[in-house]
Amino acid sequence: MASPISASTGLGSGLAIGTIVETLVDAEKAAKQNQITKQTTATTASISGVDQLTAAVSAFQTAMTSLNSTTTPAFQGFSATSSNESSVKATAGNTAVNGTYTLNVSQLATASKVATAALDSSQTSAIPSGTLKITQNGTSYDVNITATSTLQEVRDKINSSLQSKGISANIITDSNGSRLVFSSTTTGKGSDISVDGGTSLSMLNIDGTKLMSATSTSTDANGKAIPGAGAISSLALDAEFTIDGLSMTSSSNTVSTAVSGLTFELVAKSSTDTTITVGTNTDGLKTSLQTFVDAYNTLAKLVTTLTKGAVDDDGTYTAAALTGDSTPRALLASIRTQIATATSNSGLGSLAQLGITTQQSDGTLSLDTTKFNAALSDKKLGGEIQNLFTGTDGLLSRIGKAITPYTETGGILAQKKTSLNQVQARLSNEQDALDRRIETLTATLTKKYNAMDLAVGQLKATATSITSIFEAMNAQKNAS
Repeated sequence: MASPISASTGLGSGLAIGTIVETLVDAEKAAKQNQITKQTTATTASISGVDQLTAAVSAFQTAMTSLNSTTTPAFQGFSATSSNESSVKATAGNTAVNGTYTLNVSQLATASKVATAALDSSQTSAIPSGTLKITQNGTSYDVNITATSTLQEVRDKINSSLQSKGISANIITDSNGSRLVFSSTTTGKGSDISVDGGTSLSMLNIDGTKLMSATSTSTDANGKAIPGAGAISSLALDAEFTIDGLSMTSSSNTVSTAVSGLTFELVAKSSTDTTITVGTNTDGLKTSLQTFVDAYNTLAKLVTTLTKGAVDDDGTYTAAALTGDSTPRALLASIRTQIATATSNSGLGSLAQLGITTQQSDGTLSLDTTKFNAALSDKKLGGEIQNLFTGTDGLLSRIGKAITPYTETGGILAQKKTSLNQVQARLSNEQDALDRRIETLTATLTKKYNAMDLAVGQLKATATSITSIFEAMNAQKNAS
């Protein structure tokens, strides 16, 4: 905004009009401008502080979600290692027992793969209407086919109806024609698929008790006639393996009931034995506990930074971004309450039993490695850590519930950010109003002082004229 104040000296009065007006305007503006500036600076800092706190809480939640994962548990009390993960992988649960096991996989569990008889082009372009009854493990599903469907449309109808059941279909074309091939995600002996299309869809019938070679059209692998029907192209089989020399079978390649507390994933057949070693998951548990401690400490330190002011060398106090705001400390207190709450009167019920304690100096957590190792080796608490953190009403769940009021849409932090933005907008409007008022005042004072300067100039001119008249009269008198 260009200033209307002239820096020049008044021609009539000789006064520094620009300086006078500027001084008067500054005196009028100073108090309100100082108030707006201070409030704007504080509000901007508070908005930044809330943004930092929101980001920190989000990062803390992400860390807690990762630790609370059910697919990759972070607090397994035991670990299982395989000497040959290309054949067998192993996972230990909290009911496992330290020891070693020898596995040998002679056969993997496989799923059913069946195919219709080969169809020529005239058949694949005009499949008649009817109902396909697709059966697996004694359960049947009906798929209705509309008249003159193509083989591709039949495939798509089967997939849209049955993929959620683990059954899918595709088309394979060879020199004999096109076949509809069914696959399943269900493994294990006796889970082969049968298809009954009745009279109208007999070309799609599949006998789930017959075995067909890859190139045959109407005979099975033994050369026996399969009248107008397809058959099994790949048998569904059980997995066959031994554990410490004991022969076992499983309909799935994931075996969780053979050894208590252990889950085996059978990956491939192997001609040599695989050794599974089970031991206390000391390193893994320590890493997860330290991750929890670090995540909490990062949040706690930020809260201190945002709320605790500082005093410089000359004794001047400077407030932090959220000094005087109870929200950050209330949020942290809600988390501390859950950390300090005992969950059991026996066994493992608190973090202190694992060597995690609060530092009195700054409120952060620390992990005492010596106490932690003793909790695992002497007190055998490793198998209870997962339940403490992720069990029913576990620590991570309770912490999540405690901070939800702050982080949810429209929650405490969101409301605070909205309120601060409103204050910022109001201050901006006040600044605009002050600028307009000062502009008007400057113009008014400048106009008045310019008018005064003009009047003074006119008076000085009149005075000069009168003085000249008297001087002329005196001169005439003296001459006579």
